[in-house]
Amino acid sequence: MSAPTEPRLRKRFGVFLAPFHPDDENPTEQIHRDLALVEHLDRLGYHEAWIGEHHSGGYEIIGSPELFIAQAAALTHRIRLGTGVVSLPYHNPLTVADRMLQLDHQTLGRAMLGVGPGQLPTDAFMLGIDPADQRRMMNESLEVVLALLRGETVTRRTDWFDLRDARLQLPPYSDPMLEVAVAGAISPTGARAAGTHGIGLLSLAASLPGAFDQLPRHWTVCEEKAAEHGRRVDRRNWRLVVPMHLAETRERARADMEHGTLRLARYQERLGGGAPAYAHSTDAMLQEWTEKGLVIFGKLTLGTPDDMIEEIERLERQSGGFGSLLLLGHNCADPAATLKSYELFARYVMPAVNDLNRARADSLDWAHANSKRFIGAMMGGISKAIQEHEAEREERGQGTAWSGGGPRD
Repeated sequence: MSAPTEPRLRKRFGVFLAPFHPDDENPTEQIHRDLALVEHLDRLGYHEAWIGEHHSGGYEIIGSPELFIAQAAALTHRIRLGTGVVSLPYHNPLTVADRMLQLDHQTLGRAMLGVGPGQLPTDAFMLGIDPADQRRMMNESLEVVLALLRGETVTRRTDWFDLRDARLQLPPYSDPMLEVAVAGAISPTGARAAGTHGIGLLSLAASLPGAFDQLPRHWTVCEEKAAEHGRRVDRRNWRLVVPMHLAETRERARADMEHGTLRLARYQERLGGGAPAYAHSTDAMLQEWTEKGLVIFGKLTLGTPDDMIEEIERLERQSGGFGSLLLLGHNCADPAATLKSYELFARYVMPAVNDLNRARADSLDWAHANSKRFIGAMMGGISKAIQEHEAEREERGQGTAWSGGGPRD
């Protein structure tokens, strides 16, 4: 008996929803469309959906990922739901931990806490926060949030929060506690925080050339900081975020993106104070996006499932191994084409990357390699049955009446 080959760890797949929604459509419908999308992903077997927090700019219109997750959890069965991300400087750390612990119970352990310093400077401005302080504030808050989630009592005062014997009222539903991950991109801030606290890492825009180049360095930083603080990190808790749109052909995928690519360019223009050089046409923007990549979004994979499989292999080689791939929800294709893209990914990319059909292929190859023996045995069995039938009729004096002889009995 041959020993089975040791299975490799499977990749997990999800979607990262900022979300990006054009400001010329009905916002109520857009939010409910996002909920319907998460239901769709749940049915297709996606493992995760991460929901962002933003308060300005008009495109990223979910202000409370926790509220969204609470409703999405009631509509789904298996998919895990994360905050992508809670901007820690915007909140008291006690209320962050308390809300997430409640979600841990409400979702029966499907909630995840993703954290970051906050991305939009307009959000920080409205809250009176100096962007130069946001990373420091994130680290101060994260240390407290994790202590609270571990069941500790915290007394700590900073220049922006004051906690006195702070503690949570409930034990965690998840054992030992809900999963926590910190976001990072090109700078090592996220990797340092993930290693320091022994938590997961969300690498945003991982396919952007600058961020892509830094992937191995970021994991090294993560491991170094973990060792320094007596923690452990696991590549299975490393998530890479990339944009893609798939269709049956590259031409169809390109045509799908006519729907909203320039509207996304308009968002970039309004936030950045000027139009990007590529914003004059869809062709120019897609060329920029697929060849050089866009800041914040990453380098776009636009094509067929085979193209996406190649991109995942490229990310795997560059990173040295990661646990989950999150697809950025850019909404540049229309809703129907977007749903189709996620379906194609689930149908063809997921099983290819995780080699889910190996046993089926082996079984078919084995049947083919031995087909002469098997078919011969089958035909012999049919012939024997015919002979036995004829012999029985002769014994009864009924003569020979069988004239069959096809390949099936």
